[in-house]
Amino acid sequence: MADLKYKPVPHKHKEFLAKAGARNGFTEAYNALELEYQVAGQMLKARSRAGLTQDAVAERMGTTKSAISRLESANKHTPSLATLKRYARAVGCELQVKLVPQKGG
Repeated sequence: MADLKYKPVPHKHKEFLAKAGARNGFTEAYNALELEYQVAGQMLKARSRAGLTQDAVAERMGTTKSAISRLESANKHTPSLATLKRYARAVGCELQVKLVPQKGG
């Protein structure tokens, strides 16, 4: 059985953004994926709070670690609400979705 103990990997997000922001087109592309990054960030925080590895979440969801890795990344893969609900349950959370009126609209 895989080692299911959570071992966080340090990530200095502000330093990453400062370095990456110097690349041509990065800021526009990053801003276009703002919602995806927010969802991925919430998923990572929830898994961290639960003290789970990707392997442990995958086992609870009946899927693979690579599938969890794809879910937690803000790339071209957009998970369904059903998948997000399963992930939320696996990390001891409930999924909430809300629509918020736009500012100035």
